[in-house]
Amino acid sequence: MKLLILGGTEFVGRAITEDALARGWEVTVFHRGHHAPPPGTRALHGDRTAPGGPAALAEGEWDLVVDTWGGAPTAVRDSARLLSGRAGRYAYISSRSVHAYPAPAGQAEDGPLVEGSPDAAATAYAEDKRGGELAALDAFADRALLVRAGLILGPYENVGRLPWWLNRIARGGPVLAPGPHGLPIQYIDVRDLARWTLDAAEAGLGGPYNLVSPTGHATMGTLLDACAAVTGGNAELRWTDPEPILDAGVQPWTELPVWLPEGESHDHMFGGDVTRALEAGLKCRPVEETVADTWAWLRTLDGRAPQRADRPAPGLDAGREAALLGL
Repeated sequence: MKLLILGGTEFVGRAITEDALARGWEVTVFHRGHHAPPPGTRALHGDRTAPGGPAALAEGEWDLVVDTWGGAPTAVRDSARLLSGRAGRYAYISSRSVHAYPAPAGQAEDGPLVEGSPDAAATAYAEDKRGGELAALDAFADRALLVRAGLILGPYENVGRLPWWLNRIARGGPVLAPGPHGLPIQYIDVRDLARWTLDAAEAGLGGPYNLVSPTGHATMGTLLDACAAVTGGNAELRWTDPEPILDAGVQPWTELPVWLPEGESHDHMFGGDVTRALEAGLKCRPVEETVADTWAWLRTLDGRAPQRADRPAPGLDAGREAALLGL
């Protein structure tokens, strides 16, 4: 297989690139040159946001294109149009955020979606992802695979959610653990996303697939317990009901990464129906493995995970945490 990855140097793109290389595929990485691609790839450079940016893609043929773009849909539109006659399939890494809010728990791929346009400039994340989907469909029709990922965790994370929890718990002492312990969460390990995407594309699948772990795969409790175990067990997780946390003005998801209390937002983010992806071969590794491997990677960086410039670093201020814990 000949793969063209648009991106391929960070987090999702890097995981897909490494999985393809492990399969023995021939991999071309098109990127802006800000980060080195994995060894064994062929590199092409360009900035899809600049005039003439995709020029390096004007020649060449590939069996599969994987596009991780999350900005202006026009970038996906221009790339997909340019490649439609020279690539077999196009996998677009989209997001479950394209489902119109609030999506009820159990909603499948055919639920209501946000508005989007392939001809739009960057507006908002959900609308941009939907516009990217439409751009891929316009150019590749049923040869387009729409991978609607939810929360993505694992090694190379550059958003900071799991790295923040690991670093916080590694410092030890009392830790504010937002409850309840059994609160279900859905996420996808980036390596499971990579494996499923390449398997599905190779099998000729097309259309939208929700790609997160099935309900019951993990909870806030199993996630944070795994963090405590892998970092040495010197932390005391103090499970706290949502009410005092919310009353203190602490923001779910951003100040306490991953956590959303039960209700509309939780159902929207953590209630997706993944039957279609499971039937198409999705397998999710245990949460303990995701946490352990992320910690091992983080330790090679002395705990300093990369942070995307377009995303604020998540996490709760130590003083606010102490106040909530009565310390």
